[in-house]
Amino acid sequence: MSDDWYYVHQLAVLAGFRLIVLSNRIGCADDFLLELHDRLAEGLACAIARLRSIMALERQLASETDQEGFTAFQLQGEEECFVRFRITLLDDLEIDFATYEYRINNGEWHYALSADCDGVSISYPSLVDLTDAELGTLAPILRAIRAETIIGISIARVVYD
Repeated sequence: MSDDWYYVHQLAVLAGFRLIVLSNRIGCADDFLLELHDRLAEGLACAIARLRSIMALERQLASETDQEGFTAFQLQGEEECFVRFRITLLDDLEIDFATYEYRINNGEWHYALSADCDGVSISYPSLVDLTDAELGTLAPILRAIRAETIIGISIARVVYD
């Protein structure tokens, strides 16, 4: 990034949001919302760890000579991983259109292709976002995280048509 303080800012913002999520968790009575709070806090902790790794590599690059370019290469990889970092709070759906298979939450692969006397059909499940009512007090926190950081957050459940 062009700003020298970008990663420090992101670290401060994410750490602040993690504290907000943990403090908001105290008021939850619903087990489902407790689980979502825990997963979000864990995801934010992982993002913070990645940022700390990036900043350590930046310090190493600034203070030591990197004749072979390994540190710069590693830093570039960490930055690319951070840009693609995503927190999945509920379900993750992966579809392989070449083999007509899908899997949910890195589980077993299932066939979406079926055949009977009426013909061949392909039926994949889909993801549906949770509503603000289902998210409760977590909804405004998630909107704020999305607005102030580059972290992608998936809050969807799998439905079968």
